[in-house]
Amino acid sequence: MLARESDAPATAATPPVDFMTYLAGKGALRDSQKDEGAARPRHADGSVGHVDWSAVTKLTPSALADELAGFYRCERVRRDDLVDGRFAGGEMSTRFLKEERLFPYEGAAGTLRLALASPIDDETLRAVELMLRRPVALAAATADDLEAALSLRLEPDQTSDAPQPGTAGGEDDLDNLRDLARGAPVVRALDDLLRLAVEQRATDLHIEPTGNTLQVRLRVDGMLKNVPAPPMTMAKGILSRLKIMAGLNITERRLAQDGRAHILVGGNEIDLRVATMPTMHGECAVIRLLRKGAGLVSLDQIGLSAHHEAILRKALLAPYGMVIVTGPTGSGKTTTLAASLAVINEPTRKILTIEDPVEYQIPGITQTQVHPGIGLTFASALRSFMRLDPDVIMVGEMRDAETAHIGVHAALTGHLVLTTLHTNTAAGAVTRLIDMGIESFLLASCARVIVAQRLVRILCDHCKQHYTLSAADIAADERYAALGIEAGEVVCRPKGCNWCSNTGFRGRKGVFEIMEIGATLRRSIGPKTDASELEAAARRAGMTSMTEDGVAKLRAGQTTLDEIFRLTMSL
Repeated sequence: MLARESDAPATAATPPVDFMTYLAGKGALRDSQKDEGAARPRHADGSVGHVDWSAVTKLTPSALADELAGFYRCERVRRDDLVDGRFAGGEMSTRFLKEERLFPYEGAAGTLRLALASPIDDETLRAVELMLRRPVALAAATADDLEAALSLRLEPDQTSDAPQPGTAGGEDDLDNLRDLARGAPVVRALDDLLRLAVEQRATDLHIEPTGNTLQVRLRVDGMLKNVPAPPMTMAKGILSRLKIMAGLNITERRLAQDGRAHILVGGNEIDLRVATMPTMHGECAVIRLLRKGAGLVSLDQIGLSAHHEAILRKALLAPYGMVIVTGPTGSGKTTTLAASLAVINEPTRKILTIEDPVEYQIPGITQTQVHPGIGLTFASALRSFMRLDPDVIMVGEMRDAETAHIGVHAALTGHLVLTTLHTNTAAGAVTRLIDMGIESFLLASCARVIVAQRLVRILCDHCKQHYTLSAADIAADERYAALGIEAGEVVCRPKGCNWCSNTGFRGRKGVFEIMEIGATLRRSIGPKTDASELEAAARRAGMTSMTEDGVAKLRAGQTTLDEIFRLTMSL
């Protein structure tokens, strides 16, 4: 119901005001969306079709749920309300509930409520009431709370609904593949694994034969964990199906292969990057899951301190120069770049990006994905960009000397260039670029800020325990003293609950060190610059390390001592 009546109760649905217009009146839409609402595809009743609200609004998920409650004049509920109530959707389709983001339940007073995380149209509401055989009162919740409640309440046999296909032209989708092998147990087994990976927020799915068994693991919040695996007899069938989906040669089992596929799970488009490798016990596969059109994270949500954010924003507002984000694979570099682009994304700027792949689709920005098979590489795209009158250029990764040279010269000729490198520290980015053949004086002239980062797991807000350190605690663990943490300080520890799958952690945030290239550091950059000497000079100029940033998050109750040492103390 995207439309509501001014004085109608939250159980009725009538035009004439839709949610997009409501948010526009509140000033909650992103600037690039303000003039697009009228052009969006609409249903016959004037309501807007499926919209990625996280991408078109400035609101956090919690604030969006608050506005949804205000729009419908209904109750705003939290995850405890959903779980404590009696689930009323046992006879409804799992796929329908997840795709429409609906959670029917009975509250403490016996009232039948329908929790929703996005607007609902009249036909869907009437269908729900017909299935439940009585009227429902609406309630607003965040998508995370609603999806977590659904995962807890749905029966195990219900959660095995197969993911649905994407609609990209010319690509295999799951429905077509099911038609080719309908009834085969391997079809259901792989579909269940993909759905489980999406539901548990996994970034990677590992399928590995180990002797007589098949091992399946998910990487969630940066950590691998085992999940129930299909029998070993299905291993070849699962790998063959994956290869068909990704456009790979199913008969070639001696060489490594890479490919891509698209699926739709729970209303979310998922890009799959499939990599296979022959091993002693058969082929293994790693599937990276990228949520297409994932909601853009703002710069103040990625974990930057106020001081670091101010430095980065200052560099982003400069008319030219280079901003470099470094870190290993999976450290959140792309998210940082996307959040940075959102800061400077204005109609007055022409912003071009070349990425592999395009993980965040940002309205108002011209984004291109590399395609090496036809010669569209980072370097070739950069050469073409220079003829398209850009103000800002984002290069997904500087992988080779040619890309680095073009990027540096673009930064020296009046363009702001944002890019990533794979180095361990901010100072290491300088020596890496010099090693790639960039003249040190050119690098000193164009580099403005170098950001190094890692991702630490964040404690689950629902179950974390506050703990006051005693003198005995400090004496028992010398790491506290090494970080300057004293007795009497309050830290938090993980406990584990249903919301975090009993891990004690849910989600990740960055820990950062930001090297601002000022006059002093420019003089320190030379042909034989040593990373440790450059880092020492930056520290004297006021740079804080990733470890120190991690300690600040420890004191704020966001993470743990073990997480800090796991990711930063080896640097």
